[in-house]
Amino acid sequence: MASPPVDPVVSDPSPPAAADAVVVGAGIIGACAALALAEKGLSVALVEKGVVGGEQSSRNWGWCRQQGRDSREIPLIKASLAEWDRMAGRTGRDLGFRRAGVAYVTDKPAELAAWEAWVARAREHQIDSRMLSRAEAAELFPDARADWIGGVATPSDGRAEPARAAPAIAEALRARGGHVLTHCAVRGLETEAGAVSAVVTEQGPIRTRLVLLAAGAWSNLFLKRHGLEMPQLCVRASVLRTAPAPAPAPAVTDGALGAPDFSLRRRLDGGYNLALGGAVAFDLTPDAFRYLRAFWPAFLAERKHMRLRLGRPFLDALRQPTDWPLDGESPFERTRILDPEPDDRVLDQALSALKRAFPALAGVEVAGRWAGLIDATPDAVPAIGPVAAQPGLFIAAGFSGHGFGIGPGAGRLAADLVAGDPPLVDPAPFRFSRFSDGTTLALEAGL
Repeated sequence: MASPPVDPVVSDPSPPAAADAVVVGAGIIGACAALALAEKGLSVALVEKGVVGGEQSSRNWGWCRQQGRDSREIPLIKASLAEWDRMAGRTGRDLGFRRAGVAYVTDKPAELAAWEAWVARAREHQIDSRMLSRAEAAELFPDARADWIGGVATPSDGRAEPARAAPAIAEALRARGGHVLTHCAVRGLETEAGAVSAVVTEQGPIRTRLVLLAAGAWSNLFLKRHGLEMPQLCVRASVLRTAPAPAPAPAVTDGALGAPDFSLRRRLDGGYNLALGGAVAFDLTPDAFRYLRAFWPAFLAERKHMRLRLGRPFLDALRQPTDWPLDGESPFERTRILDPEPDDRVLDQALSALKRAFPALAGVEVAGRWAGLIDATPDAVPAIGPVAAQPGLFIAAGFSGHGFGIGPGAGRLAADLVAGDPPLVDPAPFRFSRFSDGTTLALEAGL
């Protein structure tokens, strides 16, 4: 199986005996939250069962977009882009963040109508999204040989390098005195008088009163170990990267482009990350039936893009324990990194479509392929905030494929809530309690 290259982070030799806060999971969300907590003056341990950024945080497209966002996420993504603007200064590294713009183009009138509704919403939030006519789309992509009838563009949106981001942020945490532990699974929590008192890692306990669970696709399994749960399912998405295009082929874009039969993002090395937008595979598991009612509206909305499969993951999930002793091996140690097989059929389809649209790229070579598991919630909005049933436990998970771009803002919001500080934005739309308080978990129409 092929993994994307991720910048290495050397682990600290052993966990600290105690920390003000422990962050479980060193993806983009966990790393950003840990750095923000350290900047607030807290002692922090960032603990990862595999490698920093090894799962979906390095396997995503690398888009940092406001465009097309659920309106509940707009204040947070706007704040997140401001955090991205500051990230090179905070980390001392170039993470590849550039406000190079995002554009969608289409050959379907119905999509244009939906995007017009989005642009009207964007104006309410002072976002610079604008509709593109056929002529404007052709002007924006002059080398395209495709019959696009128009589109939408947001010049202030950006892109960054997933393989660089979380590792650089983790190193910035270490520079501020934080601990970074890799290949060190957190097996579970210890409590005193009902509140968190420690996390138990495979290398020993860390005393703490504050824990942030930022474990992506693993979050619900961790919660189940403690009698808690959230409606969370995972889909598999495939991506390839190309080598830099041979001269004199022009750049398709310096930012990101979503077309009807491919989506791409310009890489810092001059190549592209390429995928087939919306094309995902869903392996049926027992949780798919457990959460069927909650996810049914989302399935109906996305079914045309989704390939259902019933196979080994169902049996693996049946055998997966939801309880294990804290002094023995946990599921998190048995699978250090989720590294699913990429769907070559889908990627070949996207690559062929790219070459048809941009014949100058006919000679571009594939440099790598991979897949990742995206953890989703029924309303495609993350959970960020306290888990009331377990005092001292906070969560930041369920980012539904939107997590990389929103990561710095989401991490800061989570850190604000963990530290008890005024929140970056209103956290109410992201409250964990919405999964159990009767809130209707609805997808926002038109996105």
